[in-house]
Amino acid sequence: MMEHLKIFLKGMAMGAADVVPGVSGGTIAFITGIYTRLLDAISSVNLEALKKLRAEGFKSAWAHIDGTFLLALGTGILTAIISLAKVIHHLLMTHPVMLWSFFFGLIIASCIHIGRTIPQWRVKEIGMLLLGAVVAAFISLASPTETAVTLPIVFAAGSIAICAMILPGISGSFILLLMGLYTPVIAAIKGFDLPVLLTFAAGAGLGLLLFSRLLSWLLHHYASVVLALLTGFMVGSLVKVWPWKETLSTRINSKGEEIPFVQQMALPVFDETFVASVILMFAGAILVIGLERFGSNNSAEK
Repeated sequence: MMEHLKIFLKGMAMGAADVVPGVSGGTIAFITGIYTRLLDAISSVNLEALKKLRAEGFKSAWAHIDGTFLLALGTGILTAIISLAKVIHHLLMTHPVMLWSFFFGLIIASCIHIGRTIPQWRVKEIGMLLLGAVVAAFISLASPTETAVTLPIVFAAGSIAICAMILPGISGSFILLLMGLYTPVIAAIKGFDLPVLLTFAAGAGLGLLLFSRLLSWLLHHYASVVLALLTGFMVGSLVKVWPWKETLSTRINSKGEEIPFVQQMALPVFDETFVASVILMFAGAILVIGLERFGSNNSAEK
């Protein structure tokens, strides 16, 4: 029971991260030590599982897909998304600098943590690190668009965003923001719009099943190169998560609120929130250290 509770809490941390544009739930999965297990469990949902279900029964198929792990983690993720969507949205509206500062510190510490797991930094690892940083920075600097919200588009967005959500450093929420669908999806979660939510979930499920197989295979066969690339993704994402931004244009969201639309990095503003922001940066880094120790002491991560 304690093992399942720990996995549930890690799922909640992943879900909370996925709500924020610029922060990846995959980052949380990695630093808590469940990333490879997560990919392996998702990729095991295949025809072999169906064969086991028919030949050996539900218990065998459930064990094959590591079902208890997926159920506990998925429940935690959904709980966080449903319960924290309003809180995160409120903080982004009222205290954006301090919220981004917290996640900036979290991601810096995560970059260091993941980089330390690579046994040897050779030319190819450094090259993949730079490639990942450039790709993530390019995505982070891209300008958001406005997209008509139709169910086929929501399905496609779910398939694309879920791939980013399981990659450390690339935020599925930010991909939705670039596609102009972040606000509609958050509004659907807050308003419990079943048609939109079910369509998005179906697209996410398809994308997750396909992409997780590829990523799991790469991690098992080219671990150091893939880890270097993932670290690069996280480094590049710091461009998006930088707390101090200059707003170039705004837009009106579904609630009639004027919110930033296009922003660029700016120098820190030394006002009354600066000290609090720096403290929150350190708090984010300390949280990573705690999650890392929490992950290393959990037998579920073996």
